[in-house]
Amino acid sequence: MTRLFLVVRLGVLPALVAGGIAVPAMTAQTPVAGAATMKGSFDRIVVHGRSLEGNLEGDSPDRDVFVYLPPSYARETTRRYPVIYFLHGYSVGAQAYVRMLGMPEVADVAMASGKIGEMIIVLPDSFTKYSGSMYSNSLTTGDWEAYVAEDLVAYVDSHYRTLTNRDGRGLSGHSMGGYGTMRVGMKQPAVFSALYAMSSCCLMNNPAQGRGAAPARAPAPAPAPAAPAPDNAARGAAPAGRGAGGGGLSNALFAQAAAWAPNPMNPPQYFDLPTKDGVLQPLIAAKWVANSPLVMVDQYVPSLKRYRAIAMDVGTEDPLGAANIDLDQALTRLGVAHRFETYEGNHTNRVRERFEIKVLPFFSEQLRAEKSR
Repeated sequence: MTRLFLVVRLGVLPALVAGGIAVPAMTAQTPVAGAATMKGSFDRIVVHGRSLEGNLEGDSPDRDVFVYLPPSYARETTRRYPVIYFLHGYSVGAQAYVRMLGMPEVADVAMASGKIGEMIIVLPDSFTKYSGSMYSNSLTTGDWEAYVAEDLVAYVDSHYRTLTNRDGRGLSGHSMGGYGTMRVGMKQPAVFSALYAMSSCCLMNNPAQGRGAAPARAPAPAPAPAAPAPDNAARGAAPAGRGAGGGGLSNALFAQAAAWAPNPMNPPQYFDLPTKDGVLQPLIAAKWVANSPLVMVDQYVPSLKRYRAIAMDVGTEDPLGAANIDLDQALTRLGVAHRFETYEGNHTNRVRERFEIKVLPFFSEQLRAEKSR
């Protein structure tokens, strides 16, 4: 069967990422009859980020983080566990992804039944003034790369019984979080040993692509899924789907500009857009391109080859499919071992299922684990 994919351009982001499509309401998975009933615990904590201090947007460096502890954690008090760090998509916070992934019930059923090894799962919240950090390093938004790979990992290792080396850590995410997985993963092979990127957005960002020199445009996004706003919204970030840019396309463009073209000399937004008065600004546009994993990947081949395993997937009806296929082909061309799958589905309708049947087993297989005592 012939599979058709749409070319992904800068302006398409808000219509594709989790908050840009009306995500179907999802409830936690009900354990099937006969399944083991042992449950883990699920904590909501706050982790301070030194890497986020002084960001020009004024976002709080104190971030909500959801932490799942597996069923045996409270009982086996000397056992240490591998950790999956999962990065959420654009325009919503981690709490929306807790529901979207069916947490903690999905993990409880899988781990208590013995289908996968027991692991800690960590979901940090990166909702910002413009509805998403892009998991990038910017004076305007703060250094989200370091927050994920340094501040957060250090906190989790010091407060929970983790395996405190790369062999026990995996990084994953969906949409903007898939972009973050590849971006951070390229730069942090000493921290993580396995990557799983789901339906990654923003793999190629070229403002010059479209009508002449103007950026490509896309329809305004659908409303974000109905969900309580993360507590971070009360600490300086706008509510989900309603960033200071007014939401929609402009909000997503502002989020990308803040992440990829910071300008401390340009208040009050402290970033530069790739066009001015309808005219493309080549230097600023080049910054967008430079932050594209499809452009970055050739520079990070040695780092990527250090990973024990890399996996990616995307739905056949997902407009992000073409760019994900391009990344698969780039990794193949460069000799980077990886797994890539397409599946029947769109950008959001099978995320929970894929997390359960693909992501969790992948990390159970790849991450080092201690045996039960």
